Amino acid sequence: MQQFNRAFVQHDKSLLDGLIAEDCVMESVEPAPDGTRYLGRQACLEFWQRLADSRDSQFADEDIVAIDDRAIILWRYRFGPGMSQSVRGVNVMRVRDGQIVEAFGYVKSGDAVAAAVRSATASDE
Repeated sequence: MQQFNRAFVQHDKSLLDGLIAEDCVMESVEPAPDGTRYLGRQACLEFWQRLADSRDSQFADEDIVAIDDRAIILWRYRFGPGMSQSVRGVNVMRVRDGQIVEAFGYVKSGDAVAAAVRSATASDE
């Protein structure tokens, strides 16, 4: 979980390589109320790599707790001009054999953060 979190804090998407299981299931924080569901290693990895690589936003971890195969990451996400806006959120994750198999994101948000996340993770295609 430390390495996963560091990828976003340091904007280093290469740190995500090898951390995502083939059968990973991830639900992003938007759109409310259920988020977007991503299935499989490739879909989850691509989403997270785009988010980690984005220079239009910045993550700061507030706390990371790991118990057995579960992890909770509390974070603050900054975005907007001069990183002047922010929201707090949490990821609830499950790990198997050192790889992420489940990740569910929750955030205290509104339309502004949803737009920022969509922008940061938009595909260039």
